[in-house]
Amino acid sequence: MLALPVPPGGPARFLAGRIIYQIGRIATYCMLGVVAGLVGKSILLAGFQRWLSIALGLAVLGGFLISKKIALSAPVVRLVSKLKTAMSAQLRRRSFRSLALLGMLNGLLPCGLVYVAVAGAVSRGSITGGILYMALFGLGTMPMMLGISLSGKLFPVALRLKLRGAIPVGVCVLAGLLILRGLSLGIPYISPDLNSGVPSCCAHSP
Repeated sequence: MLALPVPPGGPARFLAGRIIYQIGRIATYCMLGVVAGLVGKSILLAGFQRWLSIALGLAVLGGFLISKKIALSAPVVRLVSKLKTAMSAQLRRRSFRSLALLGMLNGLLPCGLVYVAVAGAVSRGSITGGILYMALFGLGTMPMMLGISLSGKLFPVALRLKLRGAIPVGVCVLAGLLILRGLSLGIPYISPDLNSGVPSCCAHSP
């Protein structure tokens, strides 16, 4: 965030460039949401929505527990290398276009939190739901990312370390919510009845 190029002009263009970067990042997340929504919709039509939610919750939890023990495969390493090369080329430019491209490329870099968000988007079971889920994820991360890019001193190191320590808690909570949703316990919004075809949070008595 601190290494982003600065477009020529005054403070207004500096701020606009940082916002454009964030918009590019969120745009990539929305494209990932389209893919996640298509996958979730296909599984939903096949009648496996409950099992999908449980499987995603277990996968998120399992991935969190063993991620440090697994090395990236060669194809993934090559892809990341190509992305970094493309980002390096854009870092040498100072236009709004380069900032937008940097944001979009950043959204494709390996990131555990993005994987967790994609899992949640898949569980929505629709393209619209997947896009909205990923868009909200991007908007949720925007204040911190934008704040750091505007000023490294705005968020002291001690605060950043504390926020980083909260990440495992958030991952485990989301994994638990996905598993609860798949259990279909009839709890509105948390574990709606997925067997009836109409979530209990949306059902209305006549």
